[in-house]
Amino acid sequence: MNNKSILSLLCGAMALTAAAAPDGAPVEYLDTLGYDLNPVVVTGTGMHQRLKSTAVPVEVITGHELQAAGLNGLQEALTMMVPSLSFSPNAMGSYLRLNGLTNSHVLVLVNGRKMVGDISGNIDLSQIDINLIKRIEVLNGAASTLYGSDAIGGVINIILDEDTDESQFTTDSRYTSKNRFDQSLSLALRAGKVGSFTGYNYSHSDGWQNSHYTDDDGELVETLSQLSLGYTSNNLTQRFTYDPTERLSAYAEGTYYNKCLDRPVVRDYITGGSKYNNFYESFTWGAGATYRLGALGNIKFDYSGRTYGQWYKYLVESGHYLPGTYQRTKRQDYHEAELRGLFNFTDNSNTIFGMDYRHDRLERPDSDLDKGLSTFSVYGQHEHRLWDHFTGIAGVRYDNHQSIGARVTPKVSLMYNVSDFNLRATYAMGYRAPGIDELYYHMLKPMGSRHTITFGNRDLSAETSNYVSVNAEYRTSRFSASLTGYLNFVKNMVTSSSTKFTAMTTEQQDALIEEFPEINDIKTSTLTVKEYYNFNKATVKGLELNLSGTPCNGLQLSANYSLAYGRGLNDDGSWQRLNRSVQHSATVTANYFRTWGFYKLNVNLNGRIQSKTYYPGDADGNAPGYGVWNLTTRHTFSCFRTYTLTPGIGIDNIFNRRDNRPLNSNFALYSPGRAVVVSLAVNFR
Repeated sequence: MNNKSILSLLCGAMALTAAAAPDGAPVEYLDTLGYDLNPVVVTGTGMHQRLKSTAVPVEVITGHELQAAGLNGLQEALTMMVPSLSFSPNAMGSYLRLNGLTNSHVLVLVNGRKMVGDISGNIDLSQIDINLIKRIEVLNGAASTLYGSDAIGGVINIILDEDTDESQFTTDSRYTSKNRFDQSLSLALRAGKVGSFTGYNYSHSDGWQNSHYTDDDGELVETLSQLSLGYTSNNLTQRFTYDPTERLSAYAEGTYYNKCLDRPVVRDYITGGSKYNNFYESFTWGAGATYRLGALGNIKFDYSGRTYGQWYKYLVESGHYLPGTYQRTKRQDYHEAELRGLFNFTDNSNTIFGMDYRHDRLERPDSDLDKGLSTFSVYGQHEHRLWDHFTGIAGVRYDNHQSIGARVTPKVSLMYNVSDFNLRATYAMGYRAPGIDELYYHMLKPMGSRHTITFGNRDLSAETSNYVSVNAEYRTSRFSASLTGYLNFVKNMVTSSSTKFTAMTTEQQDALIEEFPEINDIKTSTLTVKEYYNFNKATVKGLELNLSGTPCNGLQLSANYSLAYGRGLNDDGSWQRLNRSVQHSATVTANYFRTWGFYKLNVNLNGRIQSKTYYPGDADGNAPGYGVWNLTTRHTFSCFRTYTLTPGIGIDNIFNRRDNRPLNSNFALYSPGRAVVVSLAVNFR
């Protein structure tokens, strides 16, 4: 879809939203919408504030909106509801992009703690049960002052709704054609000062092909490779809370997660098969406590740990591995301990002090790699209401990173507020230390039907960014409009180049064969060499428009548009688009609620439109743009004494959009086409 179509669609949504009814709707009316235009947020400033009052703009998706949309998992929800976000699924998780920057520049948090996935930045968002989410907060731009390394492009904070004042049991089932099934169970118990929350999620999906062919040196040949791999996953969560006094509260939690991919088995007469499936297993554990100082504030301590492992589970005999046996290919460990104090020294100010210790470790047998890196940090931030209409924030962080040394990252924000109008300006510095993989990898790895040689670069410099944004916002209880313009200047951006083995000189090929003799056993047309290096600099210029409103009783509309123009400067003085960046994207949602006695109807229509995805210098070319629309209906029956029933039915990808190009192309749309979705939620109280 071209840019003119995107703008026309947004103009239509703006006209409908601008017709919102006058301010001052009763609270009961807003509750029936399941939608709050002024929720409490924490990610922007590190303290709980109303969205309208925070000096740093944050985009919010509430749990009510996620339930109403009825989307198939967290990744699809973020894709369809946040235009600045896009994903490319792969065997290691999902390659995420936010405002032109890649997954390595975006920090994903769960309840404020770093979510660890594949070392290269791919995050498997299926580890998060969408039914347990209270809200998602998306903060654009550099945020290293509060969050340290990796927060150059932004922060995604997933807040889980695991604490409850009453006991309840919920089951939620969802089936989508193409044999995709999700089952979630949750049990919340409360007995005096002790609380317990248990959650379990099972997810299964068959893989699919939109094309049965791949390009092999200019010739289309049949392949077993799939556009989206099948998988089966299990996720168990347990959290205990204890509130011994009004001032003190504590928690302990842990999770277990596993996922096994379902690749097609290798065959002699057709390409694209595999000798193994990828198997992933993760354990997390954590504990913490908060001590409240009354009106003065509170002090918090949190510790979290995680181990994440990857194995090959063999489907056929390979070397000395028999079918059903496992070969460990990767292990990652992460530990973080943080002490933070939030103080209200005066009636019109808030101050945060904190210290943080993190340790990352990566073990990779096929690269002879076993390396750990640590970071120690101290930080502080002060927010002050200067005069009747001005609020200012100033903060600074000091990090001592084992591989790059000391870093200082400041931040300054200013907000001017008059009634329902806010004007905000922010400057923030960010940094990212090169990953252990980018520094030390040295290996040849099969990736589906392809093979990649990856060379780390120990001379990589740390990335730094300077982020500036200006935001204008008008927000009432019935209507909100927000416009943000930003510039993000990144120096020493770590990127990679990929060269096909067959495009190299004979001398280069011979040198690689000497270093990796196993090249002689594979088809060289499937082999690519990947090397890391630093751009001199990169810039992202962007604009974001967000509109939401309730034009009539029971109807909520929203339209969001993102423009991100990102380029990197090479050593030879040439500029190129940032890899996998998207310049134009938009999301539109129409949500209708209506209640008749014990029956509540919810109809949700959501769509995403985006322009092409850039793959500069890639022989497979750019990925074309697309537009996808989903329709979901949910029907809640509350006529039973101890439980409610909520069946649902809908259609994903109403207009059956699919990308049917050969399977070695670059893709942005991974949908198998139109699909029917049925669901059933039961809540016992």
